[in-house]
Amino acid sequence: MSATLSYVNVFAADIEGLSGFYRRVFDFAEIPEIRSPIFIGLATGQSNIGFNALDAYGLLQLDAYAPASGVKFLLNIDVADRAAVEERTAAAVGEGATLVKPPYETYYGWYQSVLLDPEGNVFRINVME
Repeated sequence: MSATLSYVNVFAADIEGLSGFYRRVFDFAEIPEIRSPIFIGLATGQSNIGFNALDAYGLLQLDAYAPASGVKFLLNIDVADRAAVEERTAAAVGEGATLVKPPYETYYGWYQSVLLDPEGNVFRINVME
């Protein structure tokens, strides 16, 4: 059996706020049966995004790695077309994201924008053409 990516988990100071940002901007649905005081999961269609409260560092014995700085991961979210890249980019900015690089065509033929979510995590909105 081949392996599959089930979740990408994001440590967040405000799991309600950050998961709500991704729900509103991308219409992702919460997975209510896995919600806990320190975790919220969102279904994305292919895999899922989990939002862990900072308390999870201790549960996972990662306390020594908690004080992170700089960009440590990059979420890539695919949309249907160029118009959707532009629409979702505007929606993200309207919900508190910081636009790092407005929609552009990459040298490898994608159309994408680069943003920081309200907690400073980097994500791209893409269409692969």
